[in-house]
Amino acid sequence: DIGDIVRGRDFFRGYDKKDREQKIELENNLKEIFKEIYHNLMKDLKKDEQKEAEAKNRYDGDESYYQLREDWWELNRQEVWKAITCNAGSAKYFRLTCSDGGSSAPNHCTCVTGDPPTYFDYVPQYLR
Repeated sequence: DIGDIVRGRDFFRGYDKKDREQKIELENNLKEIFKEIYHNLMKDLKKDEQKEAEAKNRYDGDESYYQLREDWWELNRQEVWKAITCNAGSAKYFRLTCSDGGSSAPNHCTCVTGDPPTYFDYVPQYLR
């Protein structure tokens, strides 16, 4: 799922050489994107030494930016879901997904609470 891809947790290795090459290319692109996000964050935090130090402590030494990717996904997953479903109108998601166990994300592919049906992304991929 997209959250696993963004966070670098996707288990799909590819069916063939082309799939594997594309996965490597995607991962490299994500590293570059999050490298830029990291540098912009550090630039924005220059004015606040304490926040800058906290961010450096949290993110430095992680060449793949996994913690930053995790934090970014947590902050942006609802917006990503809105972007993915922008033309869905009042469509329902295709299977039962909301926390009540009986509803199928009835409002613009979101649950009644506004949560996207990707709220299970904290569950490891192999258990979903």
